[in-house]
Amino acid sequence: MSESPFGAGESATGVAAHRADAPDSVGCAVMTVSDTRTPESDASGALIRETVSFSGHRVVDYRIVRDEPVQIREVLSEWIERDEVQAVLTNGGTGIAARDTTYDAISGMLEKRIDGFGELFRMLSWQEVGAAAMLSRAVAGVTGGTLIVAMPGSTNAVRLALTKLIVPELGHLVYEIGK
Repeated sequence: MSESPFGAGESATGVAAHRADAPDSVGCAVMTVSDTRTPESDASGALIRETVSFSGHRVVDYRIVRDEPVQIREVLSEWIERDEVQAVLTNGGTGIAARDTTYDAISGMLEKRIDGFGELFRMLSWQEVGAAAMLSRAVAGVTGGTLIVAMPGSTNAVRLALTKLIVPELGHLVYEIGK
């Protein structure tokens, strides 16, 4: 008998049960990492906030942070300590340019990585942008019982990540983390 793709003792019914027990509303903090964006010009940050809210989740904080690792980690650390922040959704700074430091700042803080997020994001991106998808260092994981997801700054990339990966599983992810 082959092992279930859902893990030891899991089944599709078990996954459905977890989703049924998952919270309908997750408290999210949104961070745009940019040296140039303002609240008025932050289309990707606005898209995250609108999509999260439209999906029944709560935006409990929003900030634009310069692409400086120390500043990124300071804000993340503050949010991780807040009980109402169950998930942090970031955009920007995940590429390979010299000023792209979000991946480095976040990946160093992760206690558990969710490698499937980055893998699936790049696979889905490849369908839209071809080989350039390999330039993304999108990453997700858990720190201090808080889900952290780092997306590229492109509005199209944010839309893709939110609609195909994050929103459909957000409650389930937070349920599994148990914050």
